[in-house]
Amino acid sequence: MTIEIELKFIATPQAADRLGSQLAAWPHQYSAPIALTNIYYETPDNQLRRWDMGLRIRGIGERYEMTLKTAGQTIGGLHQRPEYNVELTQPELDITRLPTEVWPEGSDINALQQQLKPLFTTHFARERWLVSYGNSEIEVALDRGEVSANALSEPLHEIELELKQGELADVLALAAELGKAGGLRPGSLSKAARGYWLAQGKPEQPLRPLPVLQVKPKATIEEGMQAALTLALKHWQYHEELWLRGETAAQGAVLDALETARQAFSLFGGLVPRKASSALRQKLTSLLETLEQKQPEAQAICYSPLWLDTQLSLTAWLSSAGWQPFIDAKNAERLQGSFKRFADIMLGRVAADLKETFSTIRQHNEYQDKSVRLTHHLLTVHLLAGAYPSAAVDSWLQGWQQLAQAIRNHHDRELDMLCRQALRQPAFWLNGKV
Repeated sequence: MTIEIELKFIATPQAADRLGSQLAAWPHQYSAPIALTNIYYETPDNQLRRWDMGLRIRGIGERYEMTLKTAGQTIGGLHQRPEYNVELTQPELDITRLPTEVWPEGSDINALQQQLKPLFTTHFARERWLVSYGNSEIEVALDRGEVSANALSEPLHEIELELKQGELADVLALAAELGKAGGLRPGSLSKAARGYWLAQGKPEQPLRPLPVLQVKPKATIEEGMQAALTLALKHWQYHEELWLRGETAAQGAVLDALETARQAFSLFGGLVPRKASSALRQKLTSLLETLEQKQPEAQAICYSPLWLDTQLSLTAWLSSAGWQPFIDAKNAERLQGSFKRFADIMLGRVAADLKETFSTIRQHNEYQDKSVRLTHHLLTVHLLAGAYPSAAVDSWLQGWQQLAQAIRNHHDRELDMLCRQALRQPAFWLNGKV
């Protein structure tokens, strides 16, 4: 088994064409294009997908290799997944040659072998550069071809940076250099994910409301902060794909994701000094202003240097724990405290501020003045309320969300009634009386 650490990008054809000239700025070894064919396998009920696995046979000239990728971690376009590789003499699937421990306990491997069938293919030419950058050796691969399933296909222009030796920070830094010219965006969806989508007939994917954050039991405050920012990033990238596919309403969900990231920095600001995230927060703000002040075309903004730089910076901050050099001993200890207890305290403060803000309104125009404050508080609750019964959380959120929607839509006649209803809702968190 190896742990594959890759940073993946979707590229425009123009960005793919100039990659070689960009990489000439650093010492490197070049490998000419080779043709690769990949056949991905799955069961009729998508069992591998449900196990978060991907299985393929890759053909490289007269050589063949079977690869199984198991559940890993993806942050932004950074993919870290265990993978198992087996050399084959023929392009014939034989999963009995994989280590038995990779399968969930109780799996019937022989039965699984019988159910696996080709689902989709990728055909592409791969160029490679082994680049010396910083203290690292980084393989840069350019793939150009297509993903195909049944009668459907999509063009493929991908750039992958794989750490061969050295430090992850160098991979992120090299990616930032390549992104300055534009034409790249983080590839949160793998080739396999795109193949599954084609195999299903390119189904429409719905807009998703921002979910209430769920963290593991007994999570620390630091783990809660990481989970909050990861949630914002995933919400962003999911709706980025929809926006690029023509769903114009997805732009609003992207804005929500960016605001969620900014609110997460504010929420944990008492423990993480502002200087630890000042550059990143400024990038988030600049991107928000660009989206709000203009009506950008999705292709132009999603492949812009600012878009890429902001996602890369957030990915780097999360993957390298960019806050830790700025934390003193006292706050380092506090960050290891209970996220649940932190959530109780902060939810109580949210409720107190909402009560103070909205119980004293006398004129309808005051609602508009306080709408931004309400929006920020609702985002905070989404990041804190995961430990409580979802029905109670949803009911509490619904009351305030109805008020927020009425303010946005200027339904003045409903505002006072909705405000009173929201203020009367019981607290769902511990120590909730204010």
